Parts: sequence; C-alpha cells; structure tokens
Amino acid sequence: MGLYDRDYTQPESRRQHYNLSQGVRFSLPQMTPAVKGLLIINVAVFVVSLFPPMGNFLVRWGAVNPMSWATTLQPWRVITYQFLHSRYDLLHIVFNMFGLFFFGPLLERFWGSRRFLAFYLLCGASGGLLYPLLAHIGFLNPGPMVGASGAIMGLIIACAILFPQLTVIFFIFPMPIRVLAAVFAIMSFLTVIRQGANAGGEAAHLAGLVVGAAFVVLQPRYDRLILRMRSGLWEKRVEESRRLQVEVDRILAKVHRSGLHSLTRGEKACLKRATREGLRRHQL
Repeated sequence: MGLYDRDYTQPESRRQHYNLSQGVRFSLPQMTPAVKGLLIINVAVFVVSLFPPMGNFLVRWGAVNPMSWATTLQPWRVITYQFLHSRYDLLHIVFNMFGLFFFGPLLERFWGSRRFLAFYLLCGASGGLLYPLLAHIGFLNPGPMVGASGAIMGLIIACAILFPQLTVIFFIFPMPIRVLAAVFAIMSFLTVIRQGANAGGEAAHLAGLVVGAAFVVLQPRYDRLILRMRSGLWEKRVEESRRLQVEVDRILAKVHRSGLHSLTRGEKACLKRATREGLRRHQL
C-alpha cells in the first residue's frame, strides 16, 4: 500500500520525494522510534514463529482464543496477539507492516511516541475484546486469532480524520484516505454481518476503526478536561500557600510581641510546615 501526499502535508525538511508525474510526488515516511520498534518486534516474532516448536508455543499462549473462558480471561492475549501473524500467509504480516510503515510515522510525529503507542495498542486490544465477545454469544465461530490488523485499521481511520487531504495508492489506484477507510469499514461490517470468511478478523477491524475514530474525536476533549483539572489543582495549591503565608505572618507578629513561649502547639506546627514548604520550593 503506497502513500503519496501534497506539499502542504509535511514540512520541507521531512519530505523524501520521488516524481511520479507532474504535480504528484511519492513520499516515503521518515521512520519514528515507536514505529521502528513495532516493526522490529513484529518481524522478529514472525521469524521465530516459523520454527514449529516455538511457533506453536507462541500461538498457544499469545493468540486471542475464545474456545474457552479460561483462555478468554487471560488478559495479556489482547496485547500479545497483535504481534503474532499467520505462518502460512506471508501477505498477512506484509500488509499489516506496510500499513504501520506508511501511516504510523505520520501519527507518531503528530501525537508523540507515548500517545501513539497507547493508541496503537488500544485499537488492537479492542479487536481482541470484540471477537471473543461475539464468539461467546454465538454470533461468530470461535477460533484462535492473531494479527495487528485491528491496530492498523485504527491508524487508517485516525489519518482519515486528522489528515483528510491525504491520498494513498491502493494497489495501483490513487484513493483519498477517507474513501479507503470507508471501504474497509463497509467490507468489514458486511463480512461480520454475513459471518463470512475471516469474520473474526473483520470484527477486529471494525473494533479498531470504531475505537480509533472515538479516540481521535474525544482526545481533544480529554486533553481540555485534564488541563482544567490541573489548572484547578494548581489554583488550589496557590490558595493554600497564600493562606499559609497569612497565618505565618500572624504567628511571627505574635512572636515579635510576646516571644516564642507564647506560641501554641498548633502555631509551632504551622511554622514547621511553612519551613518544609519553603525548603521544597527551594529544591524545585
């Protein structure tokens, strides 16, 4: 899945262009730390899984598997299954890693590595939760599920919302990123409803798309809420500091008038507290 975009999508310092035709240039993303780490881990795990004893072990203990409640309730699986891919279908890991390679750096530079990684794992985990749920209620057939597709769908929908001007090459056809996201969403929805081939994987795709979209839409509101909470906490601390200073001034005036022996136990404790607060601010 190739990627090209217009001049205004990235600053000049971050472009690596190759001419395709007049007015359109192919752009390779510059690698970012979290994306690089995810690529290395996925490829390394895939290579290890090619050896039957280790591959069987990884699938047995790392895949999402709603065959029983015992495996469903092992929480690490919603993370570990994202780093496993089918040993019998090379395109499975190739397409997922292409998606990570092209869309991941754009989002990591936009959010930062920590938030990007949290987003990636959250979208993947949502697929690891939805599929077992649908399997246990009898809507889908149970079976082991592996792959990062849910996380990759989250990346695609995030790019579609944040960078709607982006254009991708889907196989050989130029396509707006929003159209690509819509195509994947419709295909996944219809496959799940009809219980077609790979319905479990398509359920993970749907979950990644929905959770990814919700994250992008709600994240600014979350940031504003956190900012207000921190602002309120800071104002509270400032007010407490002001009240403490007023009390200290009163106590010092009392000492000046009547001496230290006139202080109560509470007033002495207040002076000690003020001393500790002053030392803490000085150290900061």
